Amino acid sequence: MKSQQSTQTMKPATAAKKLGVYLPATPASFQEGVVTRAELNELQANPPEWLRELRNTGPHPRPVVAAKLGVSIAGLARGGVTEALTTEQIEALKQERPEWLEKERATQAEVRKETVRLKNLKKEKAEGGPEHG
Repeated sequence: MKSQQSTQTMKPATAAKKLGVYLPATPASFQEGVVTRAELNELQANPPEWLRELRNTGPHPRPVVAAKLGVSIAGLARGGVTEALTTEQIEALKQERPEWLEKERATQAEVRKETVRLKNLKKEKAEGGPEHG
């Protein structure tokens, strides 16, 4: 089975997602081929110049843009950001602090707080907390 795993291939879009890069910004050779699990592991372990550059300057895919701005992907869409952004564009948004970004950051902070609260509640119940079922 081990040899089969190393020959598993994935579409370039899947590989780009796993690498955290925007597929249209990758080299044509990457976009037009297939990527084996071994090749993906090699790209992650020893990123070539194009991959290092993309990770540093972008353009970045929406999940990366959202993470860098501290908002959800839906929050990006509500703010009108539907395209990939470069690191420079992300930094400019952080400096400008548009109203939508501040609102979405606050929303995201509330979501995180609620997630932690629910996790703690679940943990208390699992440990036989004060509630009886």
